[in-house]
Amino acid sequence: MKKIEAIIRRSRFEDVKEALLAADIEWFSYYDVRGIGKTREGRIYRGVVYDTSSIERILLSIVVRDKNVEKTVQAIMQAARTGEIGDGRIFILPVEDSIRIRTGERGDISLYNAEQEK
Repeated sequence: MKKIEAIIRRSRFEDVKEALLAADIEWFSYYDVRGIGKTREGRIYRGVVYDTSSIERILLSIVVRDKNVEKTVQAIMQAARTGEIGDGRIFILPVEDSIRIRTGERGDISLYNAEQEK
């Protein structure tokens, strides 16, 4: 199992969400985050542009079985890419174990419904 964390532009979130659903990745968490990077975004308030040092992004957190890692990464990359600086990053981390609280199932089986695989 792997945990995929992706930091993407807020403006690309809906596209990435649709791409993940199309790739059969139906469960993930996301968070509004701020960070510092090469890109600086300006804010307009009452006609005056203010430079901000922090950049608003979305952090996706997805745990998938090993066989779904590449299709998940490809879905995120294709939907989030604009070709400009600031498109984001994807991190892939190993996951030691997963436990479904309701049933006590452990490992890969806890990430999906076995009934749907039949």
